[in-house]
Amino acid sequence: MTSLPAGGDDGGPAADPETLVCARCGTPARAPQPTWTCSVENGVRRYFCDRCSRKNLRAIEGRLDSSWW
Repeated sequence: MTSLPAGGDDGGPAADPETLVCARCGTPARAPQPTWTCSVENGVRRYFCDRCSRKNLRAIEGRLDSSWW
C-alpha cells in the first residue's frame, strides 16, 4: 500500500494546489489545465502548455525528452 503525501490520512490540512508553469516557455497556469501535457523525465514531472505541446507533438509521441526539442 502506498501512503499519501503529507496531509493525506492524518486529518491534517491538505497541501496547497501546485501552481503549474510550462517547463518550455514559462507560461503560468491560472487554473487547472486539463489540456496541458505532463511528462516524467529522469523521475521529475514536467508540464507543458497547449502551445508548446502542439509545436512539439512529434517529439512527444516519439517519447523524446524535452531536451531534444
